[in-house]
Amino acid sequence: MNNNSTSIEQIFGDFLFTTDASKMDVTAIHNFLTNHSGWSNHIPLATVKKSIEYSLNFGIFHNGQQIGFARVISDFATIAYLGDVYILDEYRGKGLSKQLMDMIMEHPELQGLRRWILLTSTADWLYEKYGFVKIPRPEIYMELYDPEVYTKAIK
Repeated sequence: MNNNSTSIEQIFGDFLFTTDASKMDVTAIHNFLTNHSGWSNHIPLATVKKSIEYSLNFGIFHNGQQIGFARVISDFATIAYLGDVYILDEYRGKGLSKQLMDMIMEHPELQGLRRWILLTSTADWLYEKYGFVKIPRPEIYMELYDPEVYTKAIK
C-alpha cells in the first residue's frame, strides 16, 4: 500500500468505517476468512497479516468490534482488485455493504483507474450498482489458480 496514504474514517449510524490498517482486527478477519468465507478456508494467519500489510483496507466496526472488511490491491494508477469483502451475518440488511462500497469507490487514491477486478459468486446485485459487469470477453481472461494452496501448507 502507498505508505503516504492518509487514513479515512466515516461514521454511519453506530458504525465506524476506516482505512486505518492499524485498527484492523487481524484475528477477527482471519476467523471469518478461514471459517466462514468459502473462498479462503484454512488460510494461515500469517497470510492474512501479510495480505493486510500490502493492501488498502476498509474495516467496519460496531462498538469496537470488527464486523466487516474489504481490501483493495492496486498500483493506484491503472488497476485495482477488490477482495475479501464481508459483513457478519447479523449485521447484514442495514445498508453497510452499500456504505462500504461507496467508501471504496470514492476513495481518492482509487480514482481514474482503467480496470477494476472482482471475483464473486454472491452479491452480484450489489457490485452491478457500481458498474461491475460479467467479463464481456472471457476468452481473453487467463488465471493461475491453486484452490489447495492453504490446505497444502497444513498437511
